[in-house]
Amino acid sequence: MSALADNIVHFARTLRRAGFPLGTGQINEALRAVALVGVARRDDLRATLFATLVTQPSQSPLFDQAFDAFWRDPGFFDKALASLLPQTLIPPGELPPTAGARRVAEALRGQTQQRDGESRVLLELDARDTASADEILAAKDFEQMTAEEIARAKSVLARMAWSLPGRLTRRTEAAPHGHLFDLRRTLRKSLKTGGNIVRLERRRRQTREPALVALCDISGSMSNYARMCLHFLHGLTHLRRIEGDATHTFLFGTRLTNVTRALRLRDPDEALMKVASLTPDWDGGTRIAGALDRFNRDWSRRVLSQGAVVLLITDGLERDDVAALGRAAERLCRSARSVVWLNPLLRFDAYAPKAQGAKALIAHVDELRPVHNLNSMADLAAALSGRAVGDRLQSLKDRAV
Repeated sequence: MSALADNIVHFARTLRRAGFPLGTGQINEALRAVALVGVARRDDLRATLFATLVTQPSQSPLFDQAFDAFWRDPGFFDKALASLLPQTLIPPGELPPTAGARRVAEALRGQTQQRDGESRVLLELDARDTASADEILAAKDFEQMTAEEIARAKSVLARMAWSLPGRLTRRTEAAPHGHLFDLRRTLRKSLKTGGNIVRLERRRRQTREPALVALCDISGSMSNYARMCLHFLHGLTHLRRIEGDATHTFLFGTRLTNVTRALRLRDPDEALMKVASLTPDWDGGTRIAGALDRFNRDWSRRVLSQGAVVLLITDGLERDDVAALGRAAERLCRSARSVVWLNPLLRFDAYAPKAQGAKALIAHVDELRPVHNLNSMADLAAALSGRAVGDRLQSLKDRAV
């Protein structure tokens, strides 16, 4: 039982590295449960570990992959390690890696390296070098990042928290010093004093953040930036959903696709895999005018109510009719509270909107900001939350003339 107990502990640590919130109590509970049930059958071991280590339905796919790989399912470990490559061509007849395969493979690789050696060498890092590395990562373009740097950047984007300035709604709430008189609550409390009104109860209008709508270009020229933005939008969707605020995400290349429900999946790998299955036009051409026109026609009345803020993520390189793009952008600007254009080409200081599509868009947006590294995303968060961060809209409008 000693060797089995060691393997169960190592397996639990693998799940923890893959993202499971496991504590010592759950691991001890798993050891006691396996001792009671026994290991006569593989299915019994799996069911016991599943019952003690899995706490959420979304963890089930990751657990299945980790269990099959850790307990020596033939060939699975090699496939999991192969999924670590940034871009791997899948031979005919093989299925693509499932959601979470990369995390499971990285966790297993870390576990293997730890168990192969008898001791671990701890490296002491200078704090100044660490700060410098973080600054370099924050300023580095997404397209120039290595696979390890992209993984670090994704974790930063998923944890990035920001908010929109609240706006008054028609709904009211109880307040000690509100400007509205609450007759119903006043009369109800007067019953405690025999009908005598001792204090006038007040109400005030509620303040809520407006809805956020993201329109993200997934054409070939925007592919790398779109992936990073989706990680940012996934974390933002869950953060705002906890607070009761609406977030809607649409992707467009040659067609418009609503991926809001896919991004609501808790696991980021599962969410992005679902997004990939919904967007066959990923990394293809772009038709901004057609996408904006369909959004205005089919979705604007549903998601742009009560002063929504729109994030338009595109480089403005259009292949459709430029006049139609101008009309669609103008209608979008009239329907939303504000339209913020996020353009990765702004990473170049000498950029000027000379393309016809960029000229048509820049006349109908309220802000224009870059979206090419972590610093630009932090500036965006600061600007949308109400802190003054200057943008280059007016200067670029002058260049476009």
